[in-house]
Amino acid sequence: MKFPREVRTYCPRCKTYTVHQASPYKPGKRRSLAQGQRRYLRKLKGYGSKRKPEQKEFAKTTEKQVIKLKCTVCGYTLHKCLGRMKKAEIVEKV
Repeated sequence: MKFPREVRTYCPRCKTYTVHQASPYKPGKRRSLAQGQRRYLRKLKGYGSKRKPEQKEFAKTTEKQVIKLKCTVCGYTLHKCLGRMKKAEIVEKV
């Protein structure tokens, strides 16, 4: 699916419709000192196997695509889920 680089949508901070810059969402690096990560690593220690069983067959063939929308007026960032699709592409003009 093609998504425009600039989109006019509602900004909750400005409380009005403004132009937003769209970019693909990419999760950042996990924090090694976060409580959930420490708990996960502690459970992995020892002679046991994985914490949860690994799935043998894939149930889903696609991922939910997320884009980041940044307000050009105030700089507020919000995420928008586009739903399940193979690929989301951001283009200059649709």
